[in-house]
Amino acid sequence: MTTSELWSRAAAERYDAEEENEMASAAVLGPTLDFLAELAGEGRALEFAVGTGRVAVPLRERGVPVAGIELSEHMAAVLRRKADEDTLPVTIGDMATTVVPGEFTLVYLVYNTISNLLTQDEQVECFRNAARHLSPGGRFVIELGVPPLRFLPPGQVAVPFDVSERHLGFDTFDLVEQILVSHHFTRDGSGSPGTESGGDGRYRRGNSRHRYAWPAELDLMARIAGLDLERRVADWDGTPFGPDSPKHISVWRKPS
Repeated sequence: MTTSELWSRAAAERYDAEEENEMASAAVLGPTLDFLAELAGEGRALEFAVGTGRVAVPLRERGVPVAGIELSEHMAAVLRRKADEDTLPVTIGDMATTVVPGEFTLVYLVYNTISNLLTQDEQVECFRNAARHLSPGGRFVIELGVPPLRFLPPGQVAVPFDVSERHLGFDTFDLVEQILVSHHFTRDGSGSPGTESGGDGRYRRGNSRHRYAWPAELDLMARIAGLDLERRVADWDGTPFGPDSPKHISVWRKPS
């Protein structure tokens, strides 16, 4: 049984509208698709936690054969409105253990999704599952934020990540268990899975739990799975990764 929290039908229906302005913009998607398409080459790609197909659908439109694994049937149902099963097959299941047929030159996880697995053991199994699906020489790509613990004042457990008229977002941290909870107060839109209230003109409240991990911890998980770090950059444009980078794109390769 996976520890990942399931997206409800209501949250899945709101997801695309919530992310439409930023995460689905050409400025964000263009570099993401360029990066992934280059790594996929002439082979197939598999997206873990494919969601509503924000990345998978346009990647498929670029000519890359894409398959997906998704835990939430509601999220997959939204994706199915954009692409049929023959165009983009999706298997319902968790990304740590679910196996789909065939081999892939690319397996990828975007937008902090590996943090949906709330235990270290499950995250290790996610790496092993990626390696299981990769052909020799194939790559596993993860996009993940760097835990912003340096911004925690002494005695405090909360760090804001978005303060605007439309949305207030902040993370609270359990430093022992490496669990963060993202809290969202969103006006006239949707938040993450969690407790909700409010209506038109008011704020909707939501929260979601995540297990954060440092880049070095992910590298060890990769080694356990038999993968080698090939590249780490700060964003999809290839900006060098450094001590002040808020996130990283990491690429591990399965030996030929």
